[in-house]
Amino acid sequence: MRRITHFFAAILSLLACPAMPPAFAHTPQQPAHQLYNEGDLKLESGEAIKDFSISYVTHGTLNAKKSNAILMVTAISGNHHRLDFMIGPGKALDPDKYFIVCTDAIGNGLTTSPSNSKVQPRMQFPKFAIRDMVESQYRLMKEKLGIDHVVAVVGPSMGGMQALQWGVSHPDFMDALVAMVPLAKTPAWSVAVMEASRKAIMNDPAWKDGNYEAPPEKGLKLFRDIVALLAARTPDMYAAQFKSGPDVLPWMAEQETALWKLFDANDWIYQSWAYDRHDVGTTAGFGGDTAKALGSIKAKTLILTGTKDLLNPEFEPNQMGQNIAGVTIKTISPGTVTGHASAGGFFPADVEFLNRETGVFLDGVTDGGKKLN
Repeated sequence: MRRITHFFAAILSLLACPAMPPAFAHTPQQPAHQLYNEGDLKLESGEAIKDFSISYVTHGTLNAKKSNAILMVTAISGNHHRLDFMIGPGKALDPDKYFIVCTDAIGNGLTTSPSNSKVQPRMQFPKFAIRDMVESQYRLMKEKLGIDHVVAVVGPSMGGMQALQWGVSHPDFMDALVAMVPLAKTPAWSVAVMEASRKAIMNDPAWKDGNYEAPPEKGLKLFRDIVALLAARTPDMYAAQFKSGPDVLPWMAEQETALWKLFDANDWIYQSWAYDRHDVGTTAGFGGDTAKALGSIKAKTLILTGTKDLLNPEFEPNQMGQNIAGVTIKTISPGTVTGHASAGGFFPADVEFLNRETGVFLDGVTDGGKKLN
């Protein structure tokens, strides 16, 4: 509690959206934003996203052996900047050492999404699954970048869910997985959070069955309350921040005003549907057996959980992760209580912990970098 209190004065301005890190917009100094058109992306439902393009950026240089690639996959409502706090010289994802491919998930507004599709706009967009996100990334790596194997797949939150799915769907594609605050199978609690957030949007008359002329502001503000200000934080964080309970109300109003324009309403609805239905056990060949699917993972796996995570409850990865051979499961910044936000890049202690533990883990996987040569 004491450590949380010390950090608040410096970081209040960064807490606008725990689902996204402070740096979520492109600057001229950053790598160029790229698109790869995959044509029609066939989904596991049998439908297809037509004229599909995946968005991504790269950091560093791919070596001659193509042996130093790392794939980063992003969180719900996040983008390719989601782990910027872990990318840079001396950080866990060091571009002087690795070639880091940072992707955008289907439905995040940069990759083809309900908000930007010209041929399947808005609620005409087909429903997709997290496995479809993985397959779109697999095609990018193989077809566009010519990469058949990566050092690791790394991701937070829904990115951690994708990382575990990568290990099940393509077990020989990577040496390692780093899954931060993930889920292997979305529990009822998380589904309830997502359903409440969708209802907040869809019950706003301004949503107009997805055909809004202007963003449904009231619904988006309430959705942000549910996800960013409740599920992505913890009661302990509020206790440290506010001396009196009612003091939170003007702060909430400020956060709502700052947050509601950050993400398209229909994009959230579609990504949250994928979040709801996720279960690595429903991968073809496993018959709905989540434990068996996790047991098929060959990669060295690091799972990092947040204390009192109210969005992706820590009991799920702590229990289900035990099915992965040789798994390492650690709590982010033991002694702090930052919940889902522990993987958000907001708290210095959490940032230091994630960089240190991920860096040490990847050094072990690569034998201090020797296996990259």
